[in-house]
Amino acid sequence: MMRRALFLDRDGVINIDRGYVGTRGDFEYAEGIFDLCRYATDRGFLLLVITNQAGIARGYYSERDFLALTEWMCATFREHGAPIAKVYFCPFHPEHGLGEYKRDSSFRKPGPGMILQAQTEFDIDLKRSVLVGDRVTDIRAGAAAGVGCNLLYRARLESGEAETSMAATATIEKLADVIPFLDAQVAEVAAASCIS
Repeated sequence: MMRRALFLDRDGVINIDRGYVGTRGDFEYAEGIFDLCRYATDRGFLLLVITNQAGIARGYYSERDFLALTEWMCATFREHGAPIAKVYFCPFHPEHGLGEYKRDSSFRKPGPGMILQAQTEFDIDLKRSVLVGDRVTDIRAGAAAGVGCNLLYRARLESGEAETSMAATATIEKLADVIPFLDAQVAEVAAASCIS
């Protein structure tokens, strides 16, 4: 049976976006993230992180630094009863990347690559999944991949791209606002089961 997922951007959703966060000292969890993720896990959603990491591309921190921070972050989520199934990241940037990191990639949001890889690896029903991101590029990635519910958290519209926010299912002001959308996906599945 295909599984539902809660896709989360990292900087700006899981943690406060301080710009290229690469160390534990700069990492501050967003208010309500653990409550949201426990709620989602309890209702059968797989937790998956999809994050552009241009800080690696720009040389601000290494992949090793990022992976060490990720391991610590995942351990914290497990301690809070909300294990993350996998963290997908794109270390490339087409303009500002250094050396091997200077290239375009379908994995870099707004490309759908990370989401589509997760779908393949975990057999995810994207139409019954939820994505939460704080940038228009997150929403565009979710829409391109076919995620059924794409939530723009604290809308941070990029210059000249206000119209692209129309791809969002809704704009939310706090992470607790995600819960009704999770419930709606669960109810939809339950209703479909009753009909069949």
